[in-house]
Amino acid sequence: MRGSLRKIGVVGMSQNKIVDVAAAVLQRPDGSFLLAQRPADKIWAGYWEFPGGKLEQDESARDALVRELREELGIEVETAYPWLSRVFTYPHATVRLNFFRVTAWHGELHPHEGQQFSWQVSFSRGKERARISVEPILPANAPILRALELPPLYAISNAAELGEEVFLSRLQARLDEGLGLVQLREKNLSRDALRALALRVVALAHARGAKVLLNGDVALAQEVGADGVQLTSSQLSGLSERPDVAWCGASCHNAEELRRAEVLGCDFVLLSPVLPTLSHPGESGLGWAGFAECAAGATIPVYALGGLSGGDMLNAWQHGAHGIALLRQAWVS
Repeated sequence: MRGSLRKIGVVGMSQNKIVDVAAAVLQRPDGSFLLAQRPADKIWAGYWEFPGGKLEQDESARDALVRELREELGIEVETAYPWLSRVFTYPHATVRLNFFRVTAWHGELHPHEGQQFSWQVSFSRGKERARISVEPILPANAPILRALELPPLYAISNAAELGEEVFLSRLQARLDEGLGLVQLREKNLSRDALRALALRVVALAHARGAKVLLNGDVALAQEVGADGVQLTSSQLSGLSERPDVAWCGASCHNAEELRRAEVLGCDFVLLSPVLPTLSHPGESGLGWAGFAECAAGATIPVYALGGLSGGDMLNAWQHGAHGIALLRQAWVS
């Protein structure tokens, strides 16, 4: 069935009417999420998907989400955050899936359409991808499952200010607390020194199941056994294909760069700066409204970066972010 699915571009969109759908990623406090099996009387019967349904005329995606979850699952949505949007062509229709992460609701789940439910692990730590325990998965949902492997916090190294030994000590502490994704970004180091530090960072992280991405250097990332690379915005503009790494992030500063990262096949982006930062004094940043405008309709997760602290996570979610990336604030003792 996967061969019958293709992600469409501008040409495909002009030839097919797009059906808008609201889809819910219901997440419990432990991060697990809900999949529902399509009932026997529907097309693609037996396939597992995120619950949701078509928008009615003049209905917003969020209103459709609330209505569909009430009708299908018997629950009332309390908190839902806009997340990703993806367009796919099936043999029978072209659909635009507007995904929301639903973190609070009331009422007991009830299969009003006779569907089965299954709670799945949200994301895994380390090199192993999260394993879904049900199949087959509706093809349009496969990229969403990969996105759910990314944790909400992305920590960027700051050994230059802290000193390497202090940084490594704080890194170990954060990893022990559950940090799952780290970027090693130390532009002041020689390549040999960076390689030595990278080997230690990767060893610490992998021993605790976390992922490490290196900033800008694909070859070194592969050499030290890192999980991927974080492309700079200048690298992003010059590449014609995605680097051969397990995970590829990209640093973006506007909507045009974000779209470029999507076309290249990146797994996620950093969008910055959201607020004024110490490294860019005098610059106002995108602001949360500007961030939301750039991130709206993104097909891959977007991390907010710049002038933030751990307390900004909720604000980031409300404005369409997957999570936040922290530099200095990630290592405050």
